[in-house]
Amino acid sequence: MESNMIINDSYAAIDIGTNAVRLLIKHVDDDGKSNPKFTKELLVRVPMRLGFDVFADGCISDKKARKMVRLMKAYRQLMKIYDVADYRACATSAIRDASNGGELVKKIEKETGIAIEIISGQEEARMIYNNHIEQLEDRDGNYMYVDVGGGSTEINMLSKGELVYSHSYNIGTIRMLNDAVDSEEWDMLGKDVEELAGNYPGTNIIGSGGNINKYLKLIDSNSNMSGKNRISVVALKIVYDTLRNMTVEERMEKFKLKTDRADVIVPAGKIFTTIADLLKASYILVPVIGLADGIIDGIYAKNKKMQ
Repeated sequence: MESNMIINDSYAAIDIGTNAVRLLIKHVDDDGKSNPKFTKELLVRVPMRLGFDVFADGCISDKKARKMVRLMKAYRQLMKIYDVADYRACATSAIRDASNGGELVKKIEKETGIAIEIISGQEEARMIYNNHIEQLEDRDGNYMYVDVGGGSTEINMLSKGELVYSHSYNIGTIRMLNDAVDSEEWDMLGKDVEELAGNYPGTNIIGSGGNINKYLKLIDSNSNMSGKNRISVVALKIVYDTLRNMTVEERMEKFKLKTDRADVIVPAGKIFTTIADLLKASYILVPVIGLADGIIDGIYAKNKKMQ
């Protein structure tokens, strides 16, 4: 029997990524009769850039560890201010790969009360793609969901609305900037995507992550090469080629990019265009939803089930 219990709460997600640490707070209204309404109350993004420590030295520096503790204390206070009923904090590639990642997580919990889960690449991929099935224009088509982060790239293959393949590759924007991607990893990605392209012809891409969101904003949505939440691969390549032939400073000046976006946007473009070429994809859907949204969806589902 369906529950008619009312959910009227705020939930929070903390996404500790390789490039930035995000706090997302959403208010959920569910009267048990219609579809739940999610309203974004707060989004804070702090560019901690943990990956630069990890991929260069194998661990997170004491300086950044101290900053992380201070940031989590701030996020805890913000969650109190917004009367957050439940939260989940997840750490991805940088903390996962850091030799002192587990130690830092314990320190943060001891000093701030925030419990952080270090999730696998597979779990990250599952959490990210879960609610995107609703974003599809064509439920019967083939889509490759591609989430590009600082430390890893998650791929999920959807065919007729069903997940048929999922994998996490140690290829990310900050890894690339640090020359920390093994050639074998690129070979594996190429082999796997080519095989999927053969098995699922006509596949297009659903793109996720801050960089593809920025590409969407940079591309003229009034041109015939793009549209609302959609980028043609041709348009993406034009902007990518422009950016990669500029210095970081030139990108910041011409495109008004922040420092922590101006460097990673180029390796992200390489990842997306490489996968698009392997698939022979013509466009990329950009629903502008990420891991933090997936975390909150999971909290909501858990709380609803418990009623």
